[in-house]
Amino acid sequence: MAKYSKGAQKKVKRAMHEKKTGTLKSGRSGKTVKSRKQAIATGLSEARKSGAKVPKKKSASKGGRKSSRGRKKG
Repeated sequence: MAKYSKGAQKKVKRAMHEKKTGTLKSGRSGKTVKSRKQAIATGLSEARKSGAKVPKKKSASKGGRKSSRGRKKG
């Protein structure tokens, strides 16, 4: 079964097209989007808002980096 709905695919396709023409702007700052990944993220975000079928965002892992607290340098 498809992960993304047709509506979501259309939103991403439109965002990619706008990126290529240089008219896609980022959210808060309003700067022109230059990276491909950012264009895809914008398209998926718009698709989520419109109610299209899109998988959940990947959340950051909480285990991240190991802290060196309590360790002595030797």
